[in-house]
Amino acid sequence: MKKNPAKTPEQQPENPRMPLSRKNYILLVIGLAIILVGFLLMAGGGSDSPDEFNYAMFSWRRITLAPILVIGGFAFEIYAILKRFN
Repeated sequence: MKKNPAKTPEQQPENPRMPLSRKNYILLVIGLAIILVGFLLMAGGGSDSPDEFNYAMFSWRRITLAPILVIGGFAFEIYAILKRFN
C-alpha cells in the first residue's frame, strides 16, 4: 500500500463542522460594505432650519441609487451565505 503524500492546506477538505468557508466570510464582508455605502449615500439632505424645506432630500442619489445598493447588498449577503465552495 502506498501512503498518500501530505496534503497542502489548499487540498485539505473543509471542516465539515464549519457551515461557511473563508470565501463565504469574505463575500459577507463585501456585502456588508455594499450595504454601508448604500446607507452613507442615503444620509443627509436635511435642512438646518425647521422653517426651510430643502429639496436636496429628494435627490436621485437618495431615493433611487442608495436603496438599490442596500437591497442589492442584502441580496449579495444571501448569496454569500448559500454559496457552497468545493
